[in-house]
Amino acid sequence: MLMRGGTSKGAYFLADDLPGDPEERDDLLLRILGSPDPRQIDGIGGAHSLTSKVAVVSAGPEPGADLDYLFLQVGVDEPIVSGRQNCGNLLAGVGPFAVERGLVRAGRDDTELRIRLLNTGGIATARFPTPGRRVYYRGGTAISGVPGTAAAVVLGFENTAGSSTGRLLPTGREVDVIDGVEVTCVDNGMPVVVAAAEDFGITGYESYETLAADEELRERVQSLRIEAGKLMGLGDVAEDAVPKTTLVAPPRDGGALCTRTFIPVRPHTAIGVLGAISVVTAALLEHGVAGRHARLPEGPRVDVEHPTGHLQVEVELDLSTSPPTALRAANVRTARKLFDGTVFPRPRAVPAPGHSPRPGPSSSTRVDGGSHL
Repeated sequence: MLMRGGTSKGAYFLADDLPGDPEERDDLLLRILGSPDPRQIDGIGGAHSLTSKVAVVSAGPEPGADLDYLFLQVGVDEPIVSGRQNCGNLLAGVGPFAVERGLVRAGRDDTELRIRLLNTGGIATARFPTPGRRVYYRGGTAISGVPGTAAAVVLGFENTAGSSTGRLLPTGREVDVIDGVEVTCVDNGMPVVVAAAEDFGITGYESYETLAADEELRERVQSLRIEAGKLMGLGDVAEDAVPKTTLVAPPRDGGALCTRTFIPVRPHTAIGVLGAISVVTAALLEHGVAGRHARLPEGPRVDVEHPTGHLQVEVELDLSTSPPTALRAANVRTARKLFDGTVFPRPRAVPAPGHSPRPGPSSSTRVDGGSHL
């Protein structure tokens, strides 16, 4: 099933419909989405990291969770499938997808499910309308970066602190210096490196197109995140999608903080849900880089500005502890079913007549001409 979840789009699969072996599964997903190819012309990927995503869903076998959700980020122009991060946007579609596939029974008016995030082990709750025990996608909720409106999906997050690194502040400090730039490294659902836009020679209000054309900026972002990955205990992240980098500036459209995010070096047209939670967490820290530019409200709901609008998240920290303790986080998203049917994966590479196969995985001589899933 192809679904839009939040400001992302992805292919949703039942876990039982994919190979159990991770290498076989990843090979299949690359062929389904059409990677590696910058256009993904021979697959269903959307030629962008925000539309080259996969959700793998199954019934939750353990008490306390209705569903298990594995997120996989599929590279666009590289043959990479990464499960090192969560995706809060695709999460918005997991509950509706599970009801559509019969994994869970919908409530009479609305449905609330507990979802285990297999990438990090955290738990999320998702509440969405199901009048007459059917998923209802229409509604009046608008989110920036998505045209029109749809039914609200309310997401709550538990145990998000240290999702990938084991600590809310992976380096143990609120401020580190990398490449001569002060940064705050936070992991409250998503490992993020937060820095001031002005320290990179930009305003922080540039358009997506301007940022995407700035090769020097992308190189600096990559250098920063590689060094940050080492400090955060993530190892060599040169080929990984995390940590993400968010450059911040004072708000200029009524929000609390203006952001420009890179995943990993390509600018985001908006900002991810869990990424925004980590950025707001950084803004709440007494000495963090983001707090110097933020205008925080009195309540827990914080309006984050991004290139295509606003994202509101709720974050509560206990700042009386050392390090601070993450208490809760929540967000409102929408989701919509786009297509439900059969996908035909690109066949595995077969050597042309008269040519010997090259060594490696692509040398398989199996012909998948009629394969479908």
